[in-house]
Amino acid sequence: MQRLQGIAVSPGVAIGEALVIDTEGFRIPRRFVDRDAVQDEIERLNAAIAVAGEEIERNREAVARELGDQYASIFDAHLQMLRDPKLWGELESMVRDRHYSPEYAVSRTLRRYAKVFQNVQHSRLADKASDIFDIEKRLLRQLLGRRREGLSRLTAPAVILAHNLTPSETANLDRKSVLGFAIEVGGPGSHTAIVAEALELPAVVGIGPFLSDVGGGDQVIIDGDQGLIILQPDPPTVEQYRRQAESQRSAAARSAEMRELPAETIDGVRIELMGNIEFPHEVEHCTERGSDGIGLYRTEFLYLTSDREPTEEEHYQAYCRVGRAMGGRPVVVRTFDMGSDKFMPGAADEERNPCLGLRSIRLSMRNLPAFRTQLRAILRASAEGNIHVMFPLIATLQEFRQAKSVLGDVMEDLEENGVPFNRQIPIGMMVEVPSAVMMIDRFVEEVDFLSIGTNDLIQYTLAVDRGNKEVADLYNASDPAILRLIDMTIKAALQGGVPTNMCGQMSGSTIYTQLLIGLGLRHFSVPPGALVEIKRVVRQSSAADCERVAQRALGMESAQMINNYLREELKKLRAPTAA
Repeated sequence: MQRLQGIAVSPGVAIGEALVIDTEGFRIPRRFVDRDAVQDEIERLNAAIAVAGEEIERNREAVARELGDQYASIFDAHLQMLRDPKLWGELESMVRDRHYSPEYAVSRTLRRYAKVFQNVQHSRLADKASDIFDIEKRLLRQLLGRRREGLSRLTAPAVILAHNLTPSETANLDRKSVLGFAIEVGGPGSHTAIVAEALELPAVVGIGPFLSDVGGGDQVIIDGDQGLIILQPDPPTVEQYRRQAESQRSAAARSAEMRELPAETIDGVRIELMGNIEFPHEVEHCTERGSDGIGLYRTEFLYLTSDREPTEEEHYQAYCRVGRAMGGRPVVVRTFDMGSDKFMPGAADEERNPCLGLRSIRLSMRNLPAFRTQLRAILRASAEGNIHVMFPLIATLQEFRQAKSVLGDVMEDLEENGVPFNRQIPIGMMVEVPSAVMMIDRFVEEVDFLSIGTNDLIQYTLAVDRGNKEVADLYNASDPAILRLIDMTIKAALQGGVPTNMCGQMSGSTIYTQLLIGLGLRHFSVPPGALVEIKRVVRQSSAADCERVAQRALGMESAQMINNYLREELKKLRAPTAA
């Protein structure tokens, strides 16, 4: 059994067989074979080794003809490894004596060999690990008949282990079969982490190299609460986590009683709790948990789940579904926030620094046909529900005015064609760039509402790549600079009479609930899975105590001090009162 520590980004427990992506790409269909099938399986293994050897020989001959023997020598090394009697004997023994399936024996054995070479402090020997992975793939192709299971079409439940998953790959995961995932790279604020939380899939990122330690079919536990993955867990550990998963399911069932209760503090301050969604079907997750609306509809996932740009009708139907389901409660539709690590179909991801490049509202203004298509659909949907429109990553007044001007042009087009829409649709912006905070007193004169996006605000303020595990410890919502920017924004909005929401990951963490209420925040937008716990903390708090917490936190000088203080205050809140 091996425990590996990563970064927890989506809570919950997943227990299942591993599907290793990026170095394997195959699903091992079974770990064991029946006793009476052992000889047939050994013959199948030997046939696969023979065919793989013939394939390597053909490749060697082709390369030798084109480039010469010196370039074909790598295939000689592959043949030597493949036909090594020790390897043959070990694989056959695993099938004959331990009844492992040939696929599992191949993956388990060759990954162990690769691990040895990867740990050698010699570059030429370390490179042999990739040769071993190549042999593993060849054998698995022969054993599995070249069949692979796409991540969106799994035929049985699996835990996904990969070097990385893009936001679009994560969005396309088959939620019925994917139990959870763990990846070697990534940080707590990455878009992949956000999608995992939205899908309510247990997930751990930033683990570092570990894929050579695990083979397809191995049992794996993902602990999305503690940021752990456990490879080949022993029976007591499996039982412990099964009990934990059952306890979490029971707690979720008990929380249903909170649905109809208002999010109101002890001293009567009403807090509006809304949900963040990526996909239309998630609106049901929000209504089931008593959401007051949708505070953030991330529309870019209409693009990321398809190999083409969505049509106006596809936009319209998606927004209408959510607007109608909310029954008059507000639905804030954010225009597409593409770029950074999310790319439109057919776009090239060649920017050297995409976080500071052509993304979000900047990309919209460069791609006006797609932007106008989306705005038309949003406006049409505003006739069917309480739809609001919001522009992302606004850095200057000019950007906001330009985006609003395009919206005005689209309104005129719809009016000329007699298409109904809400002429008074509320228009807002994301506050996620420090320059916007510096000019917030001017912005509140022109917007109908604000939404603080803490994920990017932290990234741009602290100069920390939100998806980079190497600097994950520096990405901290408790940093005093972040608290001051939030405080400035809320104060200016209150003074200007503009409603302010927060839709970043910070608002979905109970550690910050008292602090944010104390700063004057009255609108929270959180992942559906966080709605009940945030409501519970709101109902246990008093606004007066929250103001005390906020003022003390604002006077502290380090993120660690603030974090420790907020955790202690949350513990006091949850501690049972003495009789």
